[in-house]
Amino acid sequence: MALSSTLRINELSADERAVYAALRPERLPQHVAIIMDGNGRWAGRRSLKRFLGHQQGAKSVQLVTETASRIGLPWLTLYAFSLENNLRRPRAEVNFLMRLLKTYLESNVQRMMDNNVRIRYIGRTHELPQEVQDKMQWAAEITARNTGTTLTLALNYGSRSELVDAFRSLSAEMKQKNLSMENITEEDIHRHLYTAHMPDPDLLIRTSGEMRISNYLLWQIAYAEIFITDRLWPDFRGIHLLEAIRDFQGRERRYGGIGETGGEVEENADRIRIVAG
Repeated sequence: MALSSTLRINELSADERAVYAALRPERLPQHVAIIMDGNGRWAGRRSLKRFLGHQQGAKSVQLVTETASRIGLPWLTLYAFSLENNLRRPRAEVNFLMRLLKTYLESNVQRMMDNNVRIRYIGRTHELPQEVQDKMQWAAEITARNTGTTLTLALNYGSRSELVDAFRSLSAEMKQKNLSMENITEEDIHRHLYTAHMPDPDLLIRTSGEMRISNYLLWQIAYAEIFITDRLWPDFRGIHLLEAIRDFQGRERRYGGIGETGGEVEENADRIRIVAG
């Protein structure tokens, strides 16, 4: 958990403070990952162009990040642009998203500094346009010494491609060290993931009501709690992040075990019976 000296609860809105008051600060998730979905539908329901939905979605990114920083959430990872988006969306929309990313970074770096937010990226970012990469590096360097929430944008990201890249990197390491692939452990794979520097997500949020993972952090969310909301991403705000955390804190995480309230096990020579608690 973040140190109490980094909390800025007084900067939350009155509605946010009311939800936060019901939370147990010592049980905040360390890492929240979000699948930001619904920009196009948000625009379509208002008879607007899709790009306006993306612009409103970018506003949500900053507002949610600021709430995360105020409550001392250590890690926030957002699915901003998938590998499939890059390959399958119309080129005009992809080009707009790249311009929007540059604009977002230019416009919000000072707000990140004001909120002690550090920005990082995961994905095959080397395949993005060079001017976009340059702007990403610029923002990362400016915010590198910030010690609050780490905002990670998943850009040109796909979990299967991440695993492919991890296995390629690990294979090269094993060859260089003349080690047998038979000795590979989960930790070896973890070291070569894009996310090796951060803890696995405790909570995965998906907006727009879709009930799928969409090739996002497949390895890392093995034991994450999943929260689905019908709210479209452009309408998602800090208070909704807090509500998702409240729901998270009401769950019992068992990691494959029974848990304190999950029932009792009665065993005899013939069978094992689970008795609901």
